[in-house]
Amino acid sequence: MIQYLYLGRVDYGEALRLQEELVALRTAGRIGNLLLLLEHPPVLTLGRNARRANILASDELLAARGVTLHEINRGGDVTYHGPGQLVGYPIFDLRSLRNAKGARLGPVDFVRLMEEALIRLCGEFGVAAGRIGGLTGVWCAAHGRPLDELCGRMAKDPPGREAKIAAIGIHVARGVTSHGFAFNVTTDLGDFALINPCGITDRPVTSLAQELPDAAALPTLEALALRAARQFGTVFGEPVELLESLAALRAQAQTASAAAPESLAGGAPDQEPSAQEAPAPEFPANDTPLRVPAAIEHLRRSKDRPIPA
Repeated sequence: MIQYLYLGRVDYGEALRLQEELVALRTAGRIGNLLLLLEHPPVLTLGRNARRANILASDELLAARGVTLHEINRGGDVTYHGPGQLVGYPIFDLRSLRNAKGARLGPVDFVRLMEEALIRLCGEFGVAAGRIGGLTGVWCAAHGRPLDELCGRMAKDPPGREAKIAAIGIHVARGVTSHGFAFNVTTDLGDFALINPCGITDRPVTSLAQELPDAAALPTLEALALRAARQFGTVFGEPVELLESLAALRAQAQTASAAAPESLAGGAPDQEPSAQEAPAPEFPANDTPLRVPAAIEHLRRSKDRPIPA
Protein backbone atom coordinates (compact mmCIF):
# COMPACT_ATOMS: atom_id res chain seq x y z
CA MET A 1 0.00 0.00 0.00
CA ILE A 2 1.03 3.59 -0.68
CA GLN A 3 -0.22 6.08 1.87
CA TYR A 4 -0.28 9.73 0.90
CA LEU A 5 -0.67 12.98 2.76
CA TYR A 6 -1.34 16.47 1.41
CA LEU A 7 0.14 19.17 3.64
CA GLY A 8 -0.58 22.41 1.77
CA ARG A 9 2.13 25.07 1.79
CA VAL A 10 5.14 24.12 3.91
CA ASP A 11 8.38 25.99 4.56
CA TYR A 12 11.24 24.22 2.82
CA GLY A 13 13.36 23.88 5.96
CA GLU A 14 10.43 22.31 7.80
CA ALA A 15 9.92 19.90 4.90
CA LEU A 16 13.57 18.82 5.12
CA ARG A 17 13.20 18.11 8.83
CA LEU A 18 9.99 16.19 8.20
CA GLN A 19 11.62 14.06 5.50
CA GLU A 20 14.47 13.22 7.87
CA GLU A 21 11.97 12.06 10.50
CA LEU A 22 9.95 9.99 8.04
CA VAL A 23 12.98 8.41 6.39
CA ALA A 24 14.08 7.23 9.83
CA LEU A 25 10.62 5.76 10.48
CA ARG A 26 10.53 4.04 7.09
CA THR A 27 14.05 2.65 7.53
CA ALA A 28 12.99 1.24 10.91
CA GLY A 29 9.89 -0.32 9.34
CA ARG A 30 7.52 1.73 11.48
CA ILE A 31 5.63 3.20 8.53
CA GLY A 32 4.94 1.92 5.02
CA ASN A 33 5.65 3.62 1.71
CA LEU A 34 4.51 7.21 1.93
CA LEU A 35 3.97 9.99 -0.62
CA LEU A 36 4.07 13.51 0.82
CA LEU A 37 2.42 16.11 -1.41
CA LEU A 38 2.69 19.85 -0.79
CA GLU A 39 3.87 23.19 -2.15
CA HIS A 40 6.59 25.55 -0.98
CA PRO A 41 7.11 29.29 -0.69
CA PRO A 42 9.68 30.50 -3.26
CA VAL A 43 12.95 28.60 -2.78
CA LEU A 44 15.99 27.50 -4.77
CA THR A 45 17.54 24.13 -3.99
CA LEU A 46 21.02 23.09 -5.04
CA GLY A 47 21.64 19.41 -5.47
CA ARG A 48 24.93 17.69 -4.91
CA ASN A 49 26.13 18.33 -8.47
CA ALA A 50 24.99 21.96 -8.52
CA ARG A 51 27.07 24.85 -9.80
CA ARG A 52 26.48 28.24 -8.20
CA ALA A 53 26.86 29.80 -11.65
CA ASN A 54 23.45 28.36 -12.56
CA ILE A 55 21.85 30.79 -10.12
CA LEU A 56 21.56 33.90 -12.26
CA ALA A 57 20.18 36.25 -9.61
CA SER A 58 22.29 38.01 -7.02
CA ASP A 59 21.87 37.26 -3.33
CA GLU A 60 20.41 40.74 -2.92
CA LEU A 61 17.77 40.12 -5.59
CA LEU A 62 16.83 36.77 -4.10
CA ALA A 63 16.45 38.36 -0.67
CA ALA A 64 14.36 41.19 -2.08
CA ARG A 65 12.00 38.68 -3.70
CA GLY A 66 11.81 36.50 -0.60
CA VAL A 67 13.51 33.53 -2.25
CA THR A 68 15.49 31.32 0.13
CA LEU A 69 18.36 29.03 -0.82
CA HIS A 70 19.11 25.49 0.39
CA GLU A 71 21.95 23.10 -0.39
CA ILE A 72 20.64 19.54 -0.17
CA ASN A 73 21.76 15.96 -0.70
CA ARG A 74 19.75 14.97 -3.76
CA GLY A 75 21.48 14.60 -7.11
CA GLY A 76 21.24 17.19 -9.83
CA ASP A 77 21.69 20.91 -10.15
CA VAL A 78 19.58 23.91 -9.15
CA THR A 79 15.77 23.71 -9.03
CA TYR A 80 13.07 26.26 -8.24
CA HIS A 81 10.06 25.58 -6.01
CA GLY A 82 7.23 28.00 -5.48
CA PRO A 83 3.48 28.56 -5.14
CA GLY A 84 1.35 26.75 -7.67
CA GLN A 85 3.82 23.87 -7.97
CA LEU A 86 2.89 20.40 -6.75
CA VAL A 87 5.89 18.93 -4.95
CA GLY A 88 6.02 15.25 -4.13
CA TYR A 89 8.36 13.54 -1.67
CA PRO A 90 8.05 9.74 -1.90
CA ILE A 91 9.48 8.06 1.20
CA PHE A 92 9.64 4.58 -0.31
CA ASP A 93 11.70 1.54 0.60
CA LEU A 94 12.92 0.23 -2.76
CA ARG A 95 13.33 -3.23 -1.22
CA SER A 96 9.54 -3.44 -0.93
CA LEU A 97 9.03 -2.88 -4.67
CA ARG A 98 9.60 -5.04 -7.72
CA ASN A 99 10.08 -4.23 -11.39
CA ALA A 100 8.22 -5.88 -14.27
CA LYS A 101 10.62 -8.84 -14.20
CA GLY A 102 10.09 -9.45 -10.50
CA ALA A 103 13.52 -8.14 -9.45
CA ARG A 104 14.01 -5.57 -6.74
CA LEU A 105 13.28 -2.07 -8.01
CA GLY A 106 16.41 0.05 -8.47
CA PRO A 107 16.75 3.84 -8.28
CA VAL A 108 16.69 4.27 -12.07
CA ASP A 109 13.55 2.11 -12.35
CA PHE A 110 12.01 4.16 -9.56
CA VAL A 111 12.67 7.45 -11.36
CA ARG A 112 11.19 6.06 -14.58
CA LEU A 113 8.00 5.08 -12.74
CA MET A 114 7.76 8.54 -11.19
CA GLU A 115 8.06 10.02 -14.66
CA GLU A 116 5.35 7.68 -15.91
CA ALA A 117 2.95 8.73 -13.14
CA LEU A 118 3.42 12.40 -14.02
CA ILE A 119 3.12 11.74 -17.76
CA ARG A 120 -0.21 10.06 -17.06
CA LEU A 121 -1.25 12.93 -14.82
CA CYS A 122 -0.66 15.31 -17.75
CA GLY A 123 -2.71 12.99 -19.92
CA GLU A 124 -5.72 13.38 -17.62
CA PHE A 125 -5.89 16.98 -18.84
CA GLY A 126 -5.23 16.22 -22.49
CA VAL A 127 -1.64 17.46 -22.28
CA ALA A 128 0.81 15.34 -24.25
CA ALA A 129 3.99 14.67 -22.26
CA GLY A 130 6.92 12.29 -22.49
CA ARG A 131 10.65 11.80 -21.94
CA ILE A 132 13.84 13.00 -23.57
CA GLY A 133 16.61 10.42 -23.50
CA GLY A 134 19.40 11.51 -21.18
CA LEU A 135 17.38 14.24 -19.46
CA THR A 136 15.55 13.19 -16.32
CA GLY A 137 12.07 14.64 -15.89
CA VAL A 138 8.85 15.07 -17.85
CA TRP A 139 8.64 17.13 -21.03
CA CYS A 140 5.82 18.58 -23.10
CA ALA A 141 5.80 19.19 -26.82
CA ALA A 142 5.20 22.82 -25.92
CA HIS A 143 2.04 24.77 -26.67
CA GLY A 144 -0.09 21.87 -27.77
CA ARG A 145 2.19 20.43 -30.43
CA PRO A 146 1.90 16.68 -31.02
CA LEU A 147 3.70 14.27 -28.73
CA ASP A 148 5.50 12.60 -31.64
CA GLU A 149 7.78 15.63 -31.71
CA LEU A 150 9.31 14.19 -28.52
CA CYS A 151 9.56 10.59 -29.66
CA GLY A 152 13.15 9.41 -29.84
CA ARG A 153 14.61 12.77 -28.87
CA MET A 154 17.86 12.75 -26.93
CA ALA A 155 19.65 15.31 -24.78
CA LYS A 156 22.38 15.61 -27.43
CA ASP A 157 19.85 16.55 -30.15
CA PRO A 158 19.43 20.23 -31.05
CA PRO A 159 16.61 21.71 -28.95
CA GLY A 160 13.19 21.39 -30.50
CA ARG A 161 9.94 22.73 -29.12
CA GLU A 162 10.00 20.68 -25.93
CA ALA A 163 9.59 22.29 -22.52
CA LYS A 164 10.03 20.79 -19.07
CA ILE A 165 6.91 20.49 -16.93
CA ALA A 166 8.32 18.37 -14.08
CA ALA A 167 11.76 18.07 -12.50
CA ILE A 168 12.81 14.94 -10.61
CA GLY A 169 15.65 14.48 -8.16
CA ILE A 170 15.91 11.86 -5.44
CA HIS A 171 18.29 10.65 -2.78
CA VAL A 172 18.56 7.01 -1.71
CA ALA A 173 19.95 5.96 1.67
CA ARG A 174 19.83 2.37 2.95
CA GLY A 175 17.25 1.61 0.26
CA VAL A 176 14.86 4.44 1.27
CA THR A 177 14.14 7.36 -1.05
CA SER A 178 13.69 11.03 -0.24
CA HIS A 179 13.22 14.27 -2.19
CA GLY A 180 11.23 13.65 -5.35
CA PHE A 181 9.46 15.72 -8.00
CA ALA A 182 8.32 19.26 -8.71
CA PHE A 183 5.36 19.50 -11.11
CA ASN A 184 4.48 22.93 -12.46
CA VAL A 185 0.73 23.54 -12.28
CA THR A 186 0.03 27.27 -12.00
CA THR A 187 3.63 28.16 -11.16
CA ASP A 188 4.84 31.64 -12.13
CA LEU A 189 7.27 30.62 -14.89
CA GLY A 190 8.93 34.02 -14.69
CA ASP A 191 10.59 32.88 -11.47
CA PHE A 192 12.63 30.33 -13.44
CA ALA A 193 14.53 33.28 -14.91
CA LEU A 194 16.40 33.34 -11.59
CA ILE A 195 18.24 30.14 -12.58
CA ASN A 196 19.30 27.78 -15.32
CA PRO A 197 16.78 25.09 -14.32
CA CYS A 198 18.60 21.83 -13.60
CA GLY A 199 21.60 23.41 -15.32
CA ILE A 200 19.80 23.33 -18.69
CA THR A 201 20.15 26.51 -20.73
CA ASP A 202 18.67 25.59 -24.10
CA ARG A 203 15.20 24.26 -23.23
CA PRO A 204 12.44 26.22 -21.46
CA VAL A 205 10.04 25.25 -18.69
CA THR A 206 6.28 25.11 -18.89
CA SER A 207 3.30 24.42 -16.64
CA LEU A 208 -0.04 22.66 -16.80
CA ALA A 209 -1.77 26.04 -16.90
CA GLN A 210 0.46 27.15 -19.78
CA GLU A 211 -0.37 24.03 -21.81
CA LEU A 212 -4.15 24.17 -21.32
CA PRO A 213 -6.41 26.34 -23.44
CA ASP A 214 -8.48 27.12 -20.34
CA ALA A 215 -6.39 27.22 -17.17
CA ALA A 216 -9.54 28.04 -15.20
CA ALA A 217 -10.52 24.38 -15.63
CA LEU A 218 -7.66 23.26 -13.41
CA PRO A 219 -8.62 21.78 -10.03
CA THR A 220 -7.13 22.98 -6.77
CA LEU A 221 -3.65 21.80 -5.89
CA GLU A 222 -5.12 19.54 -3.20
CA ALA A 223 -7.45 17.89 -5.73
CA LEU A 224 -4.55 17.51 -8.14
CA ALA A 225 -2.55 15.87 -5.35
CA LEU A 226 -5.24 13.17 -5.10
CA ARG A 227 -4.97 12.54 -8.86
CA ALA A 228 -1.18 12.34 -8.61
CA ALA A 229 -1.40 9.84 -5.74
CA ARG A 230 -3.78 7.67 -7.74
CA GLN A 231 -1.39 7.68 -10.70
CA PHE A 232 1.43 6.61 -8.37
CA GLY A 233 -0.76 3.74 -7.21
CA THR A 234 -1.42 2.73 -10.81
CA VAL A 235 2.19 2.70 -12.01
CA PHE A 236 3.56 1.08 -8.85
CA GLY A 237 0.72 -1.44 -8.74
CA GLU A 238 -0.26 -0.60 -5.16
CA PRO A 239 -3.52 0.53 -3.53
CA VAL A 240 -3.50 4.13 -2.31
CA GLU A 241 -4.75 5.36 1.07
CA LEU A 242 -5.24 8.95 2.19
CA LEU A 243 -3.85 9.81 5.61
CA GLU A 244 -5.79 12.35 7.64
CA SER A 245 -2.85 14.15 9.17
CA LEU A 246 0.74 13.96 10.33
CA ALA A 247 -0.57 13.21 13.80
CA ALA A 248 -2.34 10.13 12.43
CA LEU A 249 0.84 9.01 10.70
CA ARG A 250 2.90 9.44 13.87
CA ALA A 251 0.31 7.54 15.88
CA GLN A 252 0.51 4.73 13.34
CA ALA A 253 4.29 4.69 13.70
CA GLN A 254 4.00 4.55 17.48
CA THR A 255 1.61 1.61 17.26
CA ALA A 256 3.98 -0.22 14.92
CA SER A 257 7.09 0.40 17.01
CA ALA A 258 6.96 -3.04 18.63
CA ALA A 259 6.35 -4.85 15.33
CA ALA A 260 9.10 -6.71 13.48
CA PRO A 261 10.83 -4.36 11.00
CA GLU A 262 10.19 -6.67 8.04
CA SER A 263 6.44 -6.51 8.59
CA LEU A 264 6.36 -3.03 7.07
CA ALA A 265 9.63 -2.92 5.18
CA GLY A 266 8.27 -5.34 2.61
CA GLY A 267 11.39 -7.53 2.40
CA ALA A 268 12.64 -10.73 3.91
CA PRO A 269 14.87 -10.49 7.00
CA ASP A 270 17.98 -11.25 4.97
CA GLN A 271 17.28 -8.14 2.91
CA GLU A 272 17.60 -5.86 5.90
CA PRO A 273 20.92 -3.98 6.12
CA SER A 274 23.26 -5.04 8.89
CA ALA A 275 23.99 -2.56 11.63
CA GLN A 276 27.69 -3.47 11.32
CA GLU A 277 27.91 -2.58 7.63
CA ALA A 278 30.03 0.47 6.87
CA PRO A 279 28.32 3.24 4.87
CA ALA A 280 28.80 2.78 1.15
CA PRO A 281 30.38 5.62 -0.85
CA GLU A 282 28.09 7.97 -2.75
CA PHE A 283 28.05 8.07 -6.53
CA PRO A 284 26.66 11.36 -7.88
CA ALA A 285 25.59 11.39 -11.52
CA ASN A 286 24.98 14.14 -14.01
CA ASP A 287 21.82 12.46 -15.21
CA THR A 288 19.81 9.27 -14.92
CA PRO A 289 20.30 7.17 -18.08
CA LEU A 290 17.43 5.29 -19.66
CA ARG A 291 19.54 2.14 -19.28
CA VAL A 292 22.19 1.51 -16.70
CA PRO A 293 25.56 0.65 -18.33
CA ALA A 294 26.70 -2.86 -17.47
CA ALA A 295 29.96 -1.54 -16.01
CA ILE A 296 28.11 0.22 -13.20
CA GLU A 297 25.23 -2.21 -12.71
CA HIS A 298 26.83 -3.38 -9.46
CA LEU A 299 26.43 0.12 -8.00
CA ARG A 300 22.68 -0.42 -7.82
CA ARG A 301 23.19 -2.29 -4.56
CA SER A 302 24.84 0.77 -3.04
CA LYS A 303 23.04 1.98 0.05
CA ASP A 304 23.39 5.70 -0.60
CA ARG A 305 23.36 7.41 -3.99
CA PRO A 306 21.60 10.40 -5.52
CA ILE A 307 19.51 10.69 -8.68
CA PRO A 308 19.55 14.11 -10.36
CA ALA A 309 16.89 16.66 -11.12
